[in-house]
Amino acid sequence: MRHKTIAPIVLVLLFLTTVVGSPAPPPTDQEKITHILDRLGFGARPGDVERVQKMGIREYIEQQLHPETINDARTEERVSQFASLRMSQDEILQQYPQPQQLARQLGILNPKQAKPDDQPASRAKIQEYMKDNMLRPPNQLLQELISDKIVRGVESERQLQEVMTDFWFNHFNIYWDKGSDKWLTTGFETNVIRPHALGKFKDLLLATAESPAMLFYLDNHLSSSPSPAVQNALRARPNAKRKPGINENYARELMELHTLGVDGGYTQKDVTEVARAFTGWTIDQPRQSAKFIFRPMMHDRGEKIVLGQRIPANRGVQDGQQVIDILAHHPSTARFIATKLVRRFVSDDPPQSLVDKVAATYTRTDGDIREMLRTIFYSDEFMSPESYGNKMKSPFEYAVSAIRALGGETSGNQQIAKAIGQMGQPLYQYQPPTGFPDRADHWMSDGALVARLNFAVTLTSGRIPATRINLDGFKDPQAAALFLGSPDFQKR
Repeated sequence: MRHKTIAPIVLVLLFLTTVVGSPAPPPTDQEKITHILDRLGFGARPGDVERVQKMGIREYIEQQLHPETINDARTEERVSQFASLRMSQDEILQQYPQPQQLARQLGILNPKQAKPDDQPASRAKIQEYMKDNMLRPPNQLLQELISDKIVRGVESERQLQEVMTDFWFNHFNIYWDKGSDKWLTTGFETNVIRPHALGKFKDLLLATAESPAMLFYLDNHLSSSPSPAVQNALRARPNAKRKPGINENYARELMELHTLGVDGGYTQKDVTEVARAFTGWTIDQPRQSAKFIFRPMMHDRGEKIVLGQRIPANRGVQDGQQVIDILAHHPSTARFIATKLVRRFVSDDPPQSLVDKVAATYTRTDGDIREMLRTIFYSDEFMSPESYGNKMKSPFEYAVSAIRALGGETSGNQQIAKAIGQMGQPLYQYQPPTGFPDRADHWMSDGALVARLNFAVTLTSGRIPATRINLDGFKDPQAAALFLGSPDFQKR
């Protein structure tokens, strides 16, 4: 199938997507199972529907809610090839050196330069040194992170855990391309997001607040008391370039995007008070171990009032911890998190009846993510025929589900990562802290449809390296590409 056939297919699909169908009949058992596989995971593989039918829908849901009970040794073996994901932060910084550090070590960078000299001789010297010492460029960290995400999405039996890892990373979004986050994002996903994906929301919130990746991305590592003593101490540091003082970036996003929501009832005064509470939360040895540390010298020790609650003066790290507790137990946080979860699993326009039930579960269980999901999955709204196939797949979901549908395996190589980016979702490289929107209108455009169909054609024609698919059940690659490009398949 040649790419020149793409345009007619796009016209057919655009026509099909405009057709208004009649009211959906009651779903069959097979449709219910397909719906569950599409929502709790990244779609069915050959034989999955029959497997779930045999074990029962309830048993499958409970199994997915407890991923620790699922043997996923084969997937872990497959992703073990991505060495950087098993490294400590210190090992990452050693094996994937920062260009400035390496240039300084080699005498290429003088104290007045911010970046290494880009002359061919300088580049050659750095490349030769890296080759001789078996060092790797930072971009390989990104590719291994993406490859791990794709392989787990395609092959892991713990599908819900992968969905929730993707969901929470997007909720607490950071931007890989921002400075030191090139070296910190790996640990953010593997040590912060994934282990807490089905636990208590407060634990996840605190883990992200203490994450060097988040501290750097939203600039809290720079935030300090504006007292004269602190300002003098910071100015006395060699090569000091920043102006000391409170930075409100993290405080604002913590309330607007991570907890309360934009209409959650906080004021600018609350933003300032929360920022004061988090002064001194910074990064220790950022070019070595890069761990969270609280520096009392940088902390604003005065009394704070956050959302009407008093935080006493003359304390330290407890100020930020109390803010986390206040926000995690606020009714606006319960509603905001419930709304986002219902939007992800049920509908772009979350039914208020279910949002209320999930928010009540949040409050009753102290923010237990697993229990909120259980409330969703066993709800009438989730199993309602109106919710079937009404969520547009993101590019990542589309690519992964396509390989799964064809019984495939993949290395998650650069070509797939590039294709997902061309479809509109450059993984780990979304700059705004909002994360990618979870609504169909964000993913729908003529260009996005063409990019999806191009991916379908490339995949079904066997032109993606280190990716195996099975076309049994399709008369030819063109029929498989048409299936993957259909409106029904592009939705979940």
